[in-house]
Amino acid sequence: MTGNTVIGKHAGIALAVLFGAVATAAPALAQNEQFIPNLVYRSGAYAPNGVPFANGIADYYKLINERDGGINGVKIVFEECDTGYATDRGVECYERLKGKGPTGAAYVIPLSTGITFALTEKAPIDKIPIISMGYGRSESRDGSVFQWNFPLLGTYWTAADIILQQIAKKEGGFDKLKGKKIALVYHDSPYGKEPIALLQKRAQMHGFETMFLPVTHPGVEQKATWLQIRQNRPDYVLLWGWGVMNSTAIKEAVAVGYPREKMYGVWWSGAEPDVRPAEDGAKGYNSATLQHTSGRFKLHDDLKKYVYDKGQGTAKWEETGEILYVRGLINAMLGVEAIRTAQERFGKKPLTGEQVRWGLENLNLTAERLKQLGFENELKPVKVSCEDHEGARTGRIQTWDGKDWKITSDWYVSDDSVIAPMVKEAAAKYAAEKNIKPGCLVTH
Repeated sequence: MTGNTVIGKHAGIALAVLFGAVATAAPALAQNEQFIPNLVYRSGAYAPNGVPFANGIADYYKLINERDGGINGVKIVFEECDTGYATDRGVECYERLKGKGPTGAAYVIPLSTGITFALTEKAPIDKIPIISMGYGRSESRDGSVFQWNFPLLGTYWTAADIILQQIAKKEGGFDKLKGKKIALVYHDSPYGKEPIALLQKRAQMHGFETMFLPVTHPGVEQKATWLQIRQNRPDYVLLWGWGVMNSTAIKEAVAVGYPREKMYGVWWSGAEPDVRPAEDGAKGYNSATLQHTSGRFKLHDDLKKYVYDKGQGTAKWEETGEILYVRGLINAMLGVEAIRTAQERFGKKPLTGEQVRWGLENLNLTAERLKQLGFENELKPVKVSCEDHEGARTGRIQTWDGKDWKITSDWYVSDDSVIAPMVKEAAAKYAAEKNIKPGCLVTH
């Protein structure tokens, strides 16, 4: 053995020891971090609605880190990936981010029904829960079949039912809807098609006519749709749009003289970017709320102190009371509280997606807890179980007055005597197609 060989050998050992130290040190640096992927769209046709939502999520995670030092001392690390609202890009983003961090992704928020449909197939294999707050498959509230899906606060069947209850109240009861005509102008995607089953069911029950008018992505060309509305003159128009489609629909309604007071959007068609481009033309337009409306509340005091006053805010401060920003805050809060719930069982450490799924399924946000979190008067209590992955199905109607959103109804609860049998039937059909044996998951 030559001297050079010996030196090389010792150098190799030294390097191996050095790299071994680095290899063990790297996880040590990250061992107390919880990784959360953020599927966002800050670009493309849906950016006006995607950006404020993404900002709200990011700022809530920053607040938890700055004010609390993380979730029980576990810092949140998040990374954004821009999907452009495209399902294929959403799946790519998910695949790229799902394994990051010491324990992989805690959960995923797709902010797209199409991406949610695609990830529903992957979640049980990857053991990563999906939070689809206010969207996704309506039947996915059945946690015995959709064990990894959490359509928290409301499904599209809940939304459509709340809107129909408001219309029925205006008309003097569901029996007064007989012979009326209700049109649905919808984004021609899984999202837009979701309320159709509920509307058909209610039409059968109450004798009103339906018109279903699909609008092609991204929704800037709607002239033919609104000419049909002018010709058929439905009594009410429901709008299931997103992004530029919403403001375009309101402008087209103005052009054909359809009264905005007779238009009701879903909660994804009821934010500032949907009405401002139509200016005064949007006055009187209504939408369902995902419980909350616009405006700042108690949580914003801490946001200002710990995030914005330190120059760490993602949005402009004046935008932090807007609907989609607030919805981002709520989304992030639900995820954080699911992690906190799971930590009570599995320990105050970074958790796996499987453990966080247990936290989501056992989430119980009482009025008192919501007050502690700074969300008093914004949300009703949320209680999730294996049988009910929705957790709450309440909402109100808000109306745009030309400057602001104003709540214009009492609270509604969707009618489970109508919806529960639909959920059961659709979930059973899905289980049969996918060969799923329904049951509650046990997490150890």
